[in-house]
This record gives sequence, structure tokens and C-alpha cells, in this order.
Amino acid sequence: MKNPYAISNFESIRLEGYTYVDRTSRIPLTEEVGKYLLFLRPRRFGKSLWLTTLRNYYDIAKADQFEKLFQGTWIYDNPTPLHNKYFVMEWDFSCVDCSDKNVKQHLFQHINDCIQTFASYYEDMLPAKIHIDPEQAMSSFNNLLSVISRTGHQLYLFIDEYDNFANEMIANKQ
Repeated sequence: MKNPYAISNFESIRLEGYTYVDRTSRIPLTEEVGKYLLFLRPRRFGKSLWLTTLRNYYDIAKADQFEKLFQGTWIYDNPTPLHNKYFVMEWDFSCVDCSDKNVKQHLFQHINDCIQTFASYYEDMLPAKIHIDPEQAMSSFNNLLSVISRTGHQLYLFIDEYDNFANEMIANKQ
């Protein structure tokens, strides 16, 4: 087995033969604690890996890969009713440029880019195209939610590096 140093992608770790420390027994606990979860841990503490684990577990488009990705884990033998039941989307705020006064514009661009990626990824599963408003990411997001509401499924939104703005602004003293 290979050491997955600095690899925070669950699918890569599982499919490329890296050592994986199984923490999937915690998935039912995340379902029990509430609708909105916030993981507060120091940097390099596995938050991004955990989010990609959850993304792969809940992603409706990965239902046919459940066995390949999770065989040999606790959750494979004890799946919850919610596995592979959601559309999933990730916003990674470390990708947002905070170095100038256009933070809001950069954030909206990142969200719109994520919505475009989502629309392409789930294109065959969505009943309509998602309209992306280049000026208003929240309008784009509301349109995405409207399209999803017609499918009978819900969206699971993962936000990684949520504190990036504060950290960058403090570092840059803006």
C-alpha cells in the first residue's frame, strides 16, 4: 500500500491503492446531528478528505460505483438509507482570489463556475438547463435549486475552506 500524503481525494485514494484509514462509521453520526454541519479542525486534519468521502457516499451519480469505492469499509456493510440519494456540489473557497478589492466578484465567479460544472456533470439527470447569471451567482444558485426541486432529490452542498476569506484578509490586512 502507498502512503496518501497530501492526497485529499477519497476516490483517488480508494482506486489507486493508497492506504485508507476507514472513518466511514462516522457517516451515520453526521446524519443524526442535524441539517447543517460545520467541521472545525486545524489545517491538514483531514477535513477535505472527509468532504470527498461524503461527496462520494451521497452522490446520486455515483450509485453504480458504491461497491468499487466503499467495499471493505464499515459503511459498505452498514449503509444508511441516504447513500447515493443526493445531487452534490462543492464550493472550495480556497479557489477564491482575496488579494484585491473584487472579492465579491471573485466569489460569485467561483460559485457560477461550480454551478456550470454541476450542470455539466448532472446534465442527463436534470429536467431542464440551469440558467447561469454572470452578474448574480445567487440568482444562478436559485435557478439550480428550482431545477433540482423538479427531480424529487435534494442538493447536498459542501463548502471547503469556508474560512479562507477571513484568513486571507487578515494576512493581507484588507
